[in-house]
Amino acid sequence: MPQIDSDAFIAEGVQLYGDIEVAPGASLWPNAVVRAEANRVALGLYTNVQDFAMVHIGYEHAVSIGAFCSITHHATVHGATIEDACLIGINAVVMDGAVIGRGSIVAPGAVVVEGKQIPPHSIVAGVPGKVIKQRDSERENRLNAWQYYRNARAFGRGEHRAWDGESYRQWLRWIEEEVEAGRDLLPGFDARVSA
Repeated sequence: MPQIDSDAFIAEGVQLYGDIEVAPGASLWPNAVVRAEANRVALGLYTNVQDFAMVHIGYEHAVSIGAFCSITHHATVHGATIEDACLIGINAVVMDGAVIGRGSIVAPGAVVVEGKQIPPHSIVAGVPGKVIKQRDSERENRLNAWQYYRNARAFGRGEHRAWDGESYRQWLRWIEEEVEAGRDLLPGFDARVSA
């Protein structure tokens, strides 16, 4: 049975099957599917799996997705490891045994083939996916994850306009400063402060 932390957000229409662990602050959005008929799937702190994304084990490969990751709309992660603070772009595919290094971005539509090792702080594009640039994207990827965390809190209250209005703009300026300074990684940090 899935193990879902009480601070995680699971939207209506999400489908979870098998040995799945969902960490605090993580969110799964409408029509996301996570399956673990063998091995297991672990979703890290503040990670979001967006609408229509697919996360599935490989028969010989578990799925590990670190903290502050975004698995965006229609992306597929299949038997792969995604290290902390990564963004997997819309319609991208990451296949069995692949490892996406910390602070990386896989561009929309890219396909990372089986067993491919992507170094930390890479930007990957193309079919098959290749590193086209080295750039540390950890902060921007954490910022995206914090925005999804805030949105999940709002959706949990039935509010569907969390990214609109002056209160959001104030919160966004605040969280940008916290992320830039690295204070969002300190123990006890709460992104709901000033939200």
